[in-house]
Amino acid sequence: MLKVRRFVLGMDEADWLKVWNAVFGVRWDLAPMTVEEMRLMEKSPDFDSGGRFVAEVDGQPVGIVHAYVDKLREEKKGFVRNFGVVPEFRGQGKLKNRGMKVAQSSADSDQEDILRLWESLGFKLVRRFSLMTRDIVGLQSDIEKNMEVVLKPLRRDADEDLEMLNRLDNECFKEHFNWRRSPLERTVYLLREDPFFKVQEWFFAILNGKHVGYIGIGIDESYNAEKNAKCGWVLDIGVLKSYRNTGIGTKLMLHGMNLLKAKGMTVAMLGVDDWNVTKAMRLYEKVGFKVARKEVAYEKNIE
Repeated sequence: MLKVRRFVLGMDEADWLKVWNAVFGVRWDLAPMTVEEMRLMEKSPDFDSGGRFVAEVDGQPVGIVHAYVDKLREEKKGFVRNFGVVPEFRGQGKLKNRGMKVAQSSADSDQEDILRLWESLGFKLVRRFSLMTRDIVGLQSDIEKNMEVVLKPLRRDADEDLEMLNRLDNECFKEHFNWRRSPLERTVYLLREDPFFKVQEWFFAILNGKHVGYIGIGIDESYNAEKNAKCGWVLDIGVLKSYRNTGIGTKLMLHGMNLLKAKGMTVAMLGVDDWNVTKAMRLYEKVGFKVARKEVAYEKNIE
C-alpha cells in the first residue's frame, strides 16, 4: 500500500535521509548526508520547512519530494527539489496552493525517466548547468591575468567584511537566472554555519582602493573521507560588471586553485549556468576546467 504523507519537522529527518542517501548520496559528486547536517541546513534563513512529502510502502520510506518555496524571493516561483523515486508526482498542486505561479525542477541530463516525467506534465526546458572539474596538481601559473588588482583575505569574524561580500554578491549576480536579493543573514549563515564546507577561505579583489570582486573556496571534509578524494570547491566567484573581461576573474580563479592545491587538494570543482549572461564558462575553460556532468532545469506555469 502506497501512502504519501507530509514530512514532520524534527521527527522525519532520518526517514527522509534513507531515501535521499539512496538516490543522491551514491553520486560521485555528493556524499551521504547525516541527520545532524540536515538539521543544520534547516536553520538556513531561506529554508522552507513546508511542502516536503515522504512516500511509504507498507510503512517504509521509498520516495521524497520537496515543493520548495524560497521565502526570500519576491517572484512567485516555487521549486520541486529532492525528487526521489516516487510512483506519482505530488509537488505541482501543492506549490500552486501555496501561492506560486511557476514551478521549477531539475535533474541530471541523463536521467531520461525523470525528464520524460517533467515533459509529460507540461514542463519546458529553461536552463542547462554544468559541473566542471580540473586537475590542479599541474596547475599553470602563466595564464594572462590582471596584475594591478590586489587580493585581500575576507575575515569571517568581521561583520563589515560579511556586509561587503553580501553587497558584492547581490550586485554581481542581479542579472542572473533565478536571482533574488540575498539578505545579510544568508551570507552569515553560509560562511559561519554551513554544514558541509566547514573549511572555507574568501578573498576580495581590490582595484584602486575599490572592492570589485571576490572568490570563495571550500573543502567538504566529509565528502573527501567518504569518496577517498582530495577535492576542493570554488564556492562562488563574482566580478562587478564594469570590471569584467579585464583579467580579474582569472586572477581570482588562479589564486583560489593555488590555495586549494596548497591545502593538499588534487582536484577543483565548481558549478556553472551554461547560459550565464557573463559567459562564465569561458573563464573556467580558460583556466583549465572541463565539463564532468550536465544538469537541466524545467519550468511550468501553474496559475
